[in-house]
Amino acid sequence: MSDKARRLFEALDLDHDGVLTREEVIVALRTKGPSLAASGVVPFWGVQDVEASSAFFDTADQNGDAVLTLEEFSAVVDRRFGWS
Repeated sequence: MSDKARRLFEALDLDHDGVLTREEVIVALRTKGPSLAASGVVPFWGVQDVEASSAFFDTADQNGDAVLTLEEFSAVVDRRFGWS
């Protein structure tokens, strides 16, 4: 798990409960995405529309429980963004 994935997970975890919901991912990327990209936390091309954010969530939710753990999240973002 990369430090970048951990930092991005923490930035998207709006309620700081240690898991991400679909709503958190969508809202956080929409509201924080540009500033996260500008600060280098996420690549600019990683900030996408609602449908892409929702599809990303579905891909990362490996066990289908409707929340993303840090481990599920990092497995996908490290591979997608080339961080591992």
